[in-house]
Amino acid sequence: MPALEMAQETGKLISWLKKEGDSVAKGEPLLEVETDKAVMEIESPGDGVLAGVKVQSGTEVPVGRTIAWIVRPGEVPPADEVAAATGRQTTAATVPAASAISIAASANQPVTSTQSAKQRTTQDVKISPKARRLASERGVNLTDVRGSGAGGEIIAADILAAAESKAGASPTVDRGSPIARLMAERTTQSWTTVPHFFVMREVDAGALNEAREKLGPEIEKSRGLKLTHSDLLVALVARVLHKHSRLNASWIGDGVRTNGEINISLAMAVDDGVVVPVIHKARNAELGEIAVRRRDLAERARGGQLRPADIAGGTFTISNLGMFGVDAFTAIIIPPQAAILAVGSIADRVVPVNGCPGVRPVMTLILSSDHRVVDGARAAKFMRDLVEAIGSPQQWLV
Repeated sequence: MPALEMAQETGKLISWLKKEGDSVAKGEPLLEVETDKAVMEIESPGDGVLAGVKVQSGTEVPVGRTIAWIVRPGEVPPADEVAAATGRQTTAATVPAASAISIAASANQPVTSTQSAKQRTTQDVKISPKARRLASERGVNLTDVRGSGAGGEIIAADILAAAESKAGASPTVDRGSPIARLMAERTTQSWTTVPHFFVMREVDAGALNEAREKLGPEIEKSRGLKLTHSDLLVALVARVLHKHSRLNASWIGDGVRTNGEINISLAMAVDDGVVVPVIHKARNAELGEIAVRRRDLAERARGGQLRPADIAGGTFTISNLGMFGVDAFTAIIIPPQAAILAVGSIADRVVPVNGCPGVRPVMTLILSSDHRVVDGARAAKFMRDLVEAIGSPQQWLV
């Protein structure tokens, strides 16, 4: 079982994306593992054939234990490794010492012939990896699902529709996906152990809109993508954080650790919950580079293809619900970070303009801070400078 995070002791095997006996190539998606932060797709560490699978879906596995082998064609895994899982006896002498690659795990219960037959039946179905995981999580029988994808492939939408139909037929308890359950556990832990307090500011977003209109065409031409308000906010927040290191710090149990890098986490909604990938070293990144990274992370998040490095190392989080028409909201801090910024929609409002009523585009920002790390004055000064940066973004982006 690979170690995907610092201090990780176990990982839960969510699903195999290949079945025993399949050929695999180095870098090809092989299995999905759940840690205490996310569900991640693990790639094959080498070329060969998947053999001696010892751990099935749903098993919690200590880090560093063998869960399967990748062998050369025609070879078999060592006898002592396979016997516990399959009951099959082999001779260790038939396997060259370096012929197999250990990819992780712990001993599992023997797999019965009935289980093996059932696994072969479901594994033979043409289905996307994400759809297979959803089917396992929601108890959907693949033989009852008709695929709507290319060539009859079962896709995630087919599984969700089948699960909905099943739920409508009889009362059930929706325990949610691993990501949803993980989010529930982490937010409960944060809300009940971190002393939150909140600072709110309303800001004129006119200059932010103008910056997007002015810089957007250039970035679209050079990078091939549209500039978003989130891209601008990531760049501005990262630059303001450089002046306010306490907002970029972490509570580590008995003190405050100041982080050397400014890594901005972006909360992103996916089908079965919320993930928080990270734009690393955002303060020194150009606006176009931030836009490229944000789009890449968003696409892979929606496809369930985030890598361990994509969600590690965040030091400050932005959660933007403006695209959903939300005026304002408060967000829950992601430990060990010290703060998270909740961003509402930009909407026209009547406000004082040079002493007279005027209509301006206004955006509401609410900063949630950990009072063990940040006091009210520090939070207020950070928000003051952020509002100033949003009011003159091009000066801060030079």
